[in-house]
Amino acid sequence: MADVKIRIFKYGDVEPETTVTIPGSVLNVASKLIPKKALEALQNEGIDLDELIRLSKDPEVRGTLVEIEEHKKNEKIIISLE
Repeated sequence: MADVKIRIFKYGDVEPETTVTIPGSVLNVASKLIPKKALEALQNEGIDLDELIRLSKDPEVRGTLVEIEEHKKNEKIIISLE
């Protein structure tokens, strides 16, 4: 299973301000621990957690899945499987 990486950049920066890594081996368990508000935020961005888990099990799916630019917040969020 691939690890899920979430990187948060200040707009224009090359290096991420924050990086969150969820190991693929605990993704199923970790998904049950995510607060309801966080799940709603993912859904608001069009991110289906169940689909993310399914994709992490596919050895052929790697790289950037979603890139979100929050212009008002001056940040960019990249979600990838590695």
